[in-house]
Amino acid sequence: MNLKIYNKTTDLIKALAETICDVAEESIKNRGQFNFVLSGGGSPKILYELLASEAYQDKIDWVKTYFFFGDERFVPADDFQRNSMMARKALFEPLKIKESNIFEVDTSGTPEEAAEKYWQTITQHFEGNPVEFDFNLLGLGDNSHTASLFPNTSILDKNEATVKSVFVEEVGMDRITMTAPLINQSRHIAFLVFGEGKAEAVFHVLEDRSGSEKLYPARLITTDDKKVQWFLDEPAASRLK
Repeated sequence: MNLKIYNKTTDLIKALAETICDVAEESIKNRGQFNFVLSGGGSPKILYELLASEAYQDKIDWVKTYFFFGDERFVPADDFQRNSMMARKALFEPLKIKESNIFEVDTSGTPEEAAEKYWQTITQHFEGNPVEFDFNLLGLGDNSHTASLFPNTSILDKNEATVKSVFVEEVGMDRITMTAPLINQSRHIAFLVFGEGKAEAVFHVLEDRSGSEKLYPARLITTDDKKVQWFLDEPAASRLK
């Protein structure tokens, strides 16, 4: 497995930012654009703020960068709980990203309609070509969920690379999420995980042989070292052998 473990969270975030910049440059050079799937939660906010800072804002051609969301809470467009709202404040607004480069989940209809519409939007962007995002950023919950692939939910059985809605009893909310097969089609995947509170989840996903994907959903993400990197701080990696 491709583990990158850092003593300081700041070093971890900087290393991940550099990796994103390298992938962006390669993607734009070879394919003319950089398709970047963002993660929600508290951890990525620091990363987004760094990418929008003076030190990094000129390292990526943002005009040729297109943003997607691996999952979204089924709440109104202006709800502070939305992953896209956090990304707007931390990344899009400081960089003055054009709306045409941002693909948010439309939650004006039903959850099922939102998922179907988002999938149609994605496929239209890729113009009939295989949907292969250049970089898919993932987090890890302390219950081993990633995106909105929560333990013991129906979404875990989906074998199709697409976007689906799922009601998550654990949080009492509908979510819209990319399925594991869709995430796995990405050219590059990175887990951003830090803090001692995530150590148990990291262990269950990467080294524990008990349980199943139903219990530890992040195990559904490919373990291909050429695709996946885990960016961890020492506390998050503390249970690994």
